[in-house]
Amino acid sequence: MTAGPARAAAAAAMALALAGCKHSDDQGAEPPAIAAPWSDDFERPDIGDDWRTTADAYQLVNGALSARGARNRPMWLRRALPRDVVIELDVWSNSSEGDIKIELAGDGRSYDKDGGRYTSTGYVAVMGGWGNSKSILARGDEHGKQLVERASPKVKEGERYHWKIVRRGGRIEWFVSDMTSPFLVLSDDAPLEGPGHQYFGINNWQSDSWFDNLRIAPLESETAAPAKQP
Repeated sequence: MTAGPARAAAAAAMALALAGCKHSDDQGAEPPAIAAPWSDDFERPDIGDDWRTTADAYQLVNGALSARGARNRPMWLRRALPRDVVIELDVWSNSSEGDIKIELAGDGRSYDKDGGRYTSTGYVAVMGGWGNSKSILARGDEHGKQLVERASPKVKEGERYHWKIVRRGGRIEWFVSDMTSPFLVLSDDAPLEGPGHQYFGINNWQSDSWFDNLRIAPLESETAAPAKQP
């Protein structure tokens, strides 16, 4: 028995509506893992298939990524990271509260479901958090005890910073702009690695934070000796 015209039209409309509501979690097969230097300059109209968003708080504006009001619902890169990795990006905040945040070695999917306390599945770097009172580099819980922190410098509203994060086994070094020594260093005796700890995420609570010129590379590709000239 075939459906009448009205029923067929209703079914088609429902299918179209469901297609329009497709969640970023339903993007199909994961793109290839990062095995060579990879970059994203955000110079396009849409976020794209390399990323999994868990909130509508992320958008591309004039070639940069805006994050505002995500309340600990990250935008996860869907490409798995090498364990030992170098991550570089430009960041800034257009809020006096600062609060610029990323995650490293997470599961690529987790987010705060209820607007309460959130524990990362990886490592967390926050510059100018808690009302621009401190910066932290933490394992898992940013409110916990496995972290290092510093009170200064504060994030200056509108000032651009270049971050370089180097992860080698259980040691994570975070460099900011032209500092020659690390901004913060975290040493972990039980490093987060392997399945469930392979992804990079951009996160946000409610500040007006921005990200651009992301570059990720396996650490060995950054530290390999130059080839000898013939």
